[in-house]
Amino acid sequence: MVQQVEVRSFGCRLPHSPCHLAADHVLPRRMLQLLLLLLLYCSGFADGSWWRIADLSLDPAHLHRDNRSYELCGDTTFFTETQQDTCYNNPEMLKVIVHAANTAKYECQSYFQNNRWNCSAKRGSAIYYGNFDDKGNRETAYLSAINSASLAWTITRFCTKGELTTCQCDRIIRRKHSNKWTWGGCSEDIKYGMKQALAFTDPQENRTTSFGLMNLHNNEAARRILRSRMEKVCKCHGMSGSCTTRVCWRRLPSMKLIADTLGSMFDAAALVKPVVSNGIIKKLQRKDLDYKRVNKSDLVYIAESPNYCEENESLGIFSTRGRFCNRTSYGIEGCRLLCCGRGYQTRVRNVEEKCNCKFVWCCSVKCDTCSMRKDEHICN
Repeated sequence: MVQQVEVRSFGCRLPHSPCHLAADHVLPRRMLQLLLLLLLYCSGFADGSWWRIADLSLDPAHLHRDNRSYELCGDTTFFTETQQDTCYNNPEMLKVIVHAANTAKYECQSYFQNNRWNCSAKRGSAIYYGNFDDKGNRETAYLSAINSASLAWTITRFCTKGELTTCQCDRIIRRKHSNKWTWGGCSEDIKYGMKQALAFTDPQENRTTSFGLMNLHNNEAARRILRSRMEKVCKCHGMSGSCTTRVCWRRLPSMKLIADTLGSMFDAAALVKPVVSNGIIKKLQRKDLDYKRVNKSDLVYIAESPNYCEENESLGIFSTRGRFCNRTSYGIEGCRLLCCGRGYQTRVRNVEEKCNCKFVWCCSVKCDTCSMRKDEHICN
């Protein structure tokens, strides 16, 4: 007998307190955004974590309505005083920041969707990442890196598209080329993007603390990875389709590629410790000196990660209970690892999907609708 199961997204259930409102009511969008801001304050995020602006799910195209951009620029939940000045003095910057934060959130959740830490506090929750702003673990390292890279990527891409008035294409004539091709076109100005991203993110870090040095290192590592992954693309020119002349320019890689690269670096991140001289932290070095020295393109962290198997509300961790897992996989997405040894339940659903699709000349695709059984495995 087939059991039909209705799967729903579970919203964040909030206790009644001055810093928490009941979630049983349907709130207008603007009221919900204000509620999220209040929750961020109550959770203690007042250190200027600019990338947490992604929690509001804002549309950059609508920021100038009702003085919304002015309100956000002055919000200490997301911006330090220096960043607020940048935001006020350059109104275009807020659009870039929101777009970069949203892009980083999307790529983070895409990459870690099958991990115990899936870049989200709870399925259906509006608050993402978990409370790792000042913990110094691997997750903090990745968040610093992906958001730093996303900001540099977004600035560079917006310059190319003409959406920023302060920059344009990189038209520097490079000497390195061959007789078969020449530089031209509209190269993306990664140098400008990296410079502006550094100016926005790095000054807020305290260089006298291990945590500040860790963030600075990971910010720079991400920007180096972005620059090293720049692609050369070419276009042929000539009579009758010949390639008499080939013009080439530099283009940004996709943010998915950068997120995946940083994801592999997340697994290989180095645990480091401070090097103290005369009571002052000078630098960070690998804690286990038997391994190779940390280079500038490695991710580093200073504290071990928490246990994601069990709930920890103070860290925004809601365990892996209720997560979907892959019964046949031996990887981290497999039920054995993802469910942390607690076992899993199997549910069967009847679903309707397109099938027997055929191409019909010209030019459409026609499909039948088939009823199928679908197994779902859910962690206990």
